[in-house]
Amino acid sequence: MAEDQTGAQSGEKSRGYHMGTVDTVISVEEVTRQVAAIAEGTSPEKLDALVVGDPFVSIENLNAGYGKMEILHDIDLRVGKGQSLCLIGPNGAGKSTILHSIFGFTNIFSGSIKIAGADGTMNDVTRLTPSEKLSQAGIAYILQDKSVFPGMTVEENLWMGGFLKDKPDEAKKAAEMVFDKYPRLAARRKHQAKVLSGGERRLLEISRALVMNPEVLLVDEPSIGLEPRFIDMVFEILEDLQRRDGKTIIMVEQNAKKGLEFADIGYVLVSGEVAIAGPGDELLANPNVGQLFLGG
Repeated sequence: MAEDQTGAQSGEKSRGYHMGTVDTVISVEEVTRQVAAIAEGTSPEKLDALVVGDPFVSIENLNAGYGKMEILHDIDLRVGKGQSLCLIGPNGAGKSTILHSIFGFTNIFSGSIKIAGADGTMNDVTRLTPSEKLSQAGIAYILQDKSVFPGMTVEENLWMGGFLKDKPDEAKKAAEMVFDKYPRLAARRKHQAKVLSGGERRLLEISRALVMNPEVLLVDEPSIGLEPRFIDMVFEILEDLQRRDGKTIIMVEQNAKKGLEFADIGYVLVSGEVAIAGPGDELLANPNVGQLFLGG
């Protein structure tokens, strides 16, 4: 996308990436260049300071990617139990690759991913498979839109979320607990998933991940493809899971304003590295972040 010189001459309504109405469009390449120029540097000590209590999820010097291609370069990440972290940045910055790496979808070239056990000991889960991450480490991945099985009922979709349970009855029992939590889904339990609204489908995707009762939720683009009223509903659900149920949430969100309003911690990524890190509300107030990502 080339910059619109006419818009720049006539006066800009806003500048930014993936937010609002713009007269001047900034290309991904230009956003990447500008973020690199304002990068503040993020030492492990600075990331530790953003954590309440001890880190619950910790990534150290992670280099990862797909095949032989390295996307992430010496990534460090910290988030405490019951905290939320939002990753923002231009396309290709490596945001989803971080989620993929935590869950076991990438090649890990070096570095470590650790999660606290029940006794507080940090356990290395770097090399676990996705199934082991879910069943042993309590890490669940909530995919982007369209991951439900449209021809299955809501109830059957939830049962699929418990596919790692030892017995089918355990999955069904866990599904009933989800129905108790979300009466909106319970009322549609015998409906095929394809008839659900966009917001209901996203609720089902989140709920299916809850069947295994994970401690960590990796949430990829929760607002993508949703109407504003459903976006608010989804973030209310995530807030309830964090504040009331104590879930730790690591999120990728292109709607940077919504993501940073929600999250305790925000990281701005560029070219596979963390360029800026801080409390979510501080990044919202950061004029450099605002200009590039918040349409201001």
